[in-house]
Amino acid sequence: MADPTAPGRTALARLDEMNRRALDGGGKDQLAMQHEAGKLSARERIDLLLDPGSFVEIDRFVVHRCADFGMDGVKIPGDGVVTG
Repeated sequence: MADPTAPGRTALARLDEMNRRALDGGGKDQLAMQHEAGKLSARERIDLLLDPGSFVEIDRFVVHRCADFGMDGVKIPGDGVVTG
């Protein structure tokens, strides 16, 4: 996966990559596990609950600050809570 902060990339390209990573959540494997368990992702539930275009997400790129249990090596933008 390309580093969204690498020099030489335009700000818009970096933002697009960060946005894509945030929307991926924990990745395709995590989303598949959620679906196999009969559950939807938080964003999928929001899409079902609200009218299209009526939800504006904030803090999409926030990451946790936990360093316990090896979590300091796992950074997923917007992990944990979807707010808007």
